[in-house]
Amino acid sequence: MDILNTLGKINSPEEALNVFKQKMDDTHLARISKIEHPEILIRIANAIFLCNPDKVFINTGSSEDQTFIKNLAIEKGEEAPLAMANHTIHFDLAGEQGRIVDRTFYITNPGDHISSLAKRMDRKKALDDIGASLTNIMEGMTMIVGFYMRGPVGSPVSNPALEITSSTYVSHSAELLYRNAYNNFHKEVIRQGHFFTNLHSEGKNRTQDLPDARVFMDRKFQTTYSYNCTYAGNTLLLKKGNHRFAVDKAVYTNRGKELSEHMFITGIPGPGNRVTWCAGAAPSGCGKTTTAMAGSVFVGDDLAQMWIADDGSIRSVNPENGIFGIVEDVNQEGDPLLMKVLRHEGHEVIWTNVLIDDNKVPHWVGNNEPSPAKGINFQGEWQKGKTDEAGSPIPMSHPNSRCTLASSSLDNYSPEAQNPEGVLTRVFTYSGRDADTMPPVWVAPDSSNGVVIGACIVSAATATEVGASGVKRAPWANAPFIPGALGDYMDAQFKFFGNPAIQEANQPVMAGLNYFLTEKARGGTTNKLLGEKKDVKVWLAWLERYAHAEVEFIGTPIGNLPKYEDLQKLFKEIINKDYPRSLYDKQFSLYIDNIINRIELQETAYAKDEEIPQELFEILSSQKQNLIELKAQKGAIVTPDNLPG
Repeated sequence: MDILNTLGKINSPEEALNVFKQKMDDTHLARISKIEHPEILIRIANAIFLCNPDKVFINTGSSEDQTFIKNLAIEKGEEAPLAMANHTIHFDLAGEQGRIVDRTFYITNPGDHISSLAKRMDRKKALDDIGASLTNIMEGMTMIVGFYMRGPVGSPVSNPALEITSSTYVSHSAELLYRNAYNNFHKEVIRQGHFFTNLHSEGKNRTQDLPDARVFMDRKFQTTYSYNCTYAGNTLLLKKGNHRFAVDKAVYTNRGKELSEHMFITGIPGPGNRVTWCAGAAPSGCGKTTTAMAGSVFVGDDLAQMWIADDGSIRSVNPENGIFGIVEDVNQEGDPLLMKVLRHEGHEVIWTNVLIDDNKVPHWVGNNEPSPAKGINFQGEWQKGKTDEAGSPIPMSHPNSRCTLASSSLDNYSPEAQNPEGVLTRVFTYSGRDADTMPPVWVAPDSSNGVVIGACIVSAATATEVGASGVKRAPWANAPFIPGALGDYMDAQFKFFGNPAIQEANQPVMAGLNYFLTEKARGGTTNKLLGEKKDVKVWLAWLERYAHAEVEFIGTPIGNLPKYEDLQKLFKEIINKDYPRSLYDKQFSLYIDNIINRIELQETAYAKDEEIPQELFEILSSQKQNLIELKAQKGAIVTPDNLPG
């Protein structure tokens, strides 16, 4: 049962045309007439019939249409203009400052196997909920219909997607973050043989409606529904909603040939003007944008579609065309290229949930700039020292405050981002907020061990999920977006990176990254980072040289570690910084008990799922046994110069 078509009851292009005539003027009727695919027309018509907007705007992506949407967002109050030209502010409700995981569901039939980390709702109950909530929800509003590609037009892994919404903020964001493909949409749907559908309404945008907010993913019909919410992670369903469908496609349709990952894509500079492309996973809020910007040329900071090309290389494209980035701790020292966009004229930016001062200038925690004593932020009027009902200080900006901008605004943006053939990707990294266990960088000895690094990410919870706290597992930093069984996803990872079609010269370097290690974890007394955020440039540079066999390494039970001499040289070359041996020893000593505890955490958690590939347990068991033997020989803390490898 297709819920949208069941509720709308429109079953033919002829019936769809009758609906269009009721809600569209001649201009928009002419625009929709260029979309010939019958199923596209039927789904748009059913959305109109169900939501009952006063009128429908077909967005072609022209500059005139973009201006109309932006102006309507200001007129409606979804956004407000700021002092800098083309900058606007959007505030989400105080109770919706992140993904509403507790109200996000997969629509399922009895017997459907979905991720053990997700929530499910029976199809019949979802039909009733969606029907009751979306019926007439757009009365008095304008529905905006956008036609987008999640990836460059013509790429084998790009996915066409409809974004249907009453929110001008959502539509404005889509124009910055995705490729409007109105002129190519029909032929791309035919070429790919499918398209995603996203239906959203903010409703009345009231706090009292938030308990009834919902996000649904219907995998069977590749359709998302969202209502009574505005945070982009819950409403711009082209993003994480459709990412789930892309994961499904990689796991269940093209297993071993394609992947859809929660990864940045960046070019790492090497000797002789060489650029080596790297993709890296990290949970939201764990520095993924910062790491993406550490490269010399930039393709994306959040999502990646990848496949094995005919030449035996792994190729990657960014399904997005912009950045929806967390701004907390973004500052001139660590993020100069991003700050140039945020603090200088000439670029379009949508700000969310930051502080706006009396001069209409945005401010946020960690920007290392003078901060105002008062202003307006995500919870209303704010002044220094203001506390919430529990007496806790209210920060100047929410930890999940964001900036939305086109990637082309960045000085290091690469035109390769629009290449349908993707970039040849040699390095893959996996990281999280790990304060006390793993070293800053380590490389798997083979692809299977690399898959295990991704499977074993552990990270402190961040503000991207409402109500999240503590330290938790974050497999591949993609777990919230894996719709099916985790074992199926893991099997797809082993099959992809171990695919014999990958040429020897293009074998992936798969590594762990961790630049959240603290002084306290290595004998100090503070929670300051053991190093600096900008050091990631060096870790990436070392991986780039490793990919080209230009550095040596120390073999250990967890993988290969860099040698001090190589890092000392790279620190001076890359960021003009001294790198003392004492810091190297702290960062790269193996704290064996911590690592064994981490392995046992993973073994216990994965043992609960009978479908996890046995290969994972074999690799973890081997690592643990080798660590136990190393501890017996060298002690519980082993410095790099005391490692046998």
